[in-house]
Amino acid sequence: MHNVVMKAEQLHQLIWMSRPLMQAAEFCVEVGLTGTNLTVRMRAVLEMLDKYGEQTVPEIAARLEIKRQYVQIMCNETLASGFVEQRPNPRHKRSPVLALTDHGRTLIEEIISNEMKLMERVGANLRSKDISAALEVVLAVTDALKTQAGKNE
Repeated sequence: MHNVVMKAEQLHQLIWMSRPLMQAAEFCVEVGLTGTNLTVRMRAVLEMLDKYGEQTVPEIAARLEIKRQYVQIMCNETLASGFVEQRPNPRHKRSPVLALTDHGRTLIEEIISNEMKLMERVGANLRSKDISAALEVVLAVTDALKTQAGKNE
């Protein structure tokens, strides 16, 4: 019984540590964006387009797991910056696709490269198997919580 309680407390702490982890990560991302004219939100759009190619706003929203209306604002900011352009969508006339401009692609690839160098420094004293185990636990807990939340709807 004591082991079950301890495991529950550890999982609770893991979940609550996600906030300071994300705040620290977001701060590092913001620092890395200095001088680029990008916000963290715009960077997220560029990353999705770099990783998955041209997409509609609803597709980006689904991948980011954020409401479409909020992603629309993010995409509008990114379009105004000139890092992204709209193209006709052959699958849906009223929902254009967004694609990186050459400048946007160069910029996000440079940003991601710098972030990976930071991750190499952060992970220098961590064992690969420990990182893999941590990732496995976070993915399992996230999946279980999403499943539970779906049951409560």
